[in-house]
Amino acid sequence: MLITDTIALRPAVPGDAQALADAYLRNREHLSATEPPREPGFYTAAAQAERLAQPDSVTWLLFDGERVVGRVMLNNIVLGPLCSGVLGYWVDGEYAGRGLVTAAVEEVCRAARDDLGLHRVEAGTLTDNKASQRVLAKCGFVEYGRPLAYLYVAGEWRDHILFQRLLHDGPPAHLRK
Repeated sequence: MLITDTIALRPAVPGDAQALADAYLRNREHLSATEPPREPGFYTAAAQAERLAQPDSVTWLLFDGERVVGRVMLNNIVLGPLCSGVLGYWVDGEYAGRGLVTAAVEEVCRAARDDLGLHRVEAGTLTDNKASQRVLAKCGFVEYGRPLAYLYVAGEWRDHILFQRLLHDGPPAHLRK
């Protein structure tokens, strides 16, 4: 799916592991303020291939040509009566502020509803991450909690704001058949 004339969003495939590792390495400093500390091995194709293969997650990548410039993922996907997943995302520092993440999150929420049968998507931000909070608000997420010392980010336990978006009010997909 084209997000702009030159930026595309598509589901990740195993062959994307090296391009994803390159993107993480290129954005190591940019992402350090909002992500957990990473071991050096995280920035390898092997580690990214392992992450892409996790059974309870789905990853979409933003591409500018062959270059990965962002990632949107749904992880901790649970079906059954919960039908929920946890959203995470980032964009390359050179591409920030262009609306790419907002467009990608909208598309991922559509896929979560229509393709994965999810009822709900949740996301969390650091309390001072106003840009991410704006993305979620634009995409119809609402705040539902403020856990203290929620995640270990940038060398300390940090408070977060939790958001959710309800995707539909129907029964779980397995009961609609």
